[in-house]
Amino acid sequence: MRRVVVTGLGIVSPLGLGVRRSWKRLINGECGIVSVKDRGPQFEQQTCQVAAAVPQGSKEDGGWNASDWLSRDDQRKMAQYAQYAIVAAQEALDDAGWYPKTSYDQEMTGVCIGSGIGSLEDIYDTSLAYDKGGPKKVSPLFVPRLLINLAAGHISMKYGFKGPNHAVTTACTTSAHSIGDASRFIAHSDANLILAGGSESCIHPLALAGFSRSRSLCTTSNAHPHLSSRPFDATRAGFVIGEGAGVLVLEELAHARARGANIYAEVSGYGASADAWHMTAPPADGTARPAR
Repeated sequence: MRRVVVTGLGIVSPLGLGVRRSWKRLINGECGIVSVKDRGPQFEQQTCQVAAAVPQGSKEDGGWNASDWLSRDDQRKMAQYAQYAIVAAQEALDDAGWYPKTSYDQEMTGVCIGSGIGSLEDIYDTSLAYDKGGPKKVSPLFVPRLLINLAAGHISMKYGFKGPNHAVTTACTTSAHSIGDASRFIAHSDANLILAGGSESCIHPLALAGFSRSRSLCTTSNAHPHLSSRPFDATRAGFVIGEGAGVLVLEELAHARARGANIYAEVSGYGASADAWHMTAPPADGTARPAR
């Protein structure tokens, strides 16, 4: 079995764009959770009015402006989560120094990037347009923008990667499954290098309402967003919806060494299992089973 290592990192996060910037802000104790109440009446109605949102702003300041990264045509074709994935993937590839030019290298480079929900905004806006104007008001790009695999697909098309192209949709474990599946593709010689991770952009009134109705979100810290996410505190009151993308470059060890790549870590193992228990509540032994 071939060994798998990490040789590149990329991120779009509520603490900003870029691994180094996000890490610096994290260790400085900065918080990316903000109030979303001022986004409009539909957000004002929510019992939870906080979210971990990617900051808007200039590229130089670590903020998000799609026009800094994507053409108008690409923005039209891609939902927000796919746009985030493209940018995180670019940073990861730059960090890894991997720009394959030969047919063999392109065929041995893959992408495994998933999303838990994708674009609720597209579904909501298109539903309204359909109700008002019928089928002719539905964009021909509606379905392609929705498909979870298109985040990985757009990355492969941009860079010419012709190896495994894979998308996972397993809620909160999506990115972990993407990384694990990618490591197995490499271990079994289906690829030498794979971009793996996840992307999400679902800070939308429907998402807030749905998770709030299931009593999942924190509703007690609207006035103090930085206090809302505290999962290990006795006074924890729910989770916080967030958005962004995280991408790793996974690579076969000998391949990485041969090209002198910087190696961050090794993927020493991966396990997956189902609890077969409840839609949302985990059983006591659930975390131990995949490690056996």
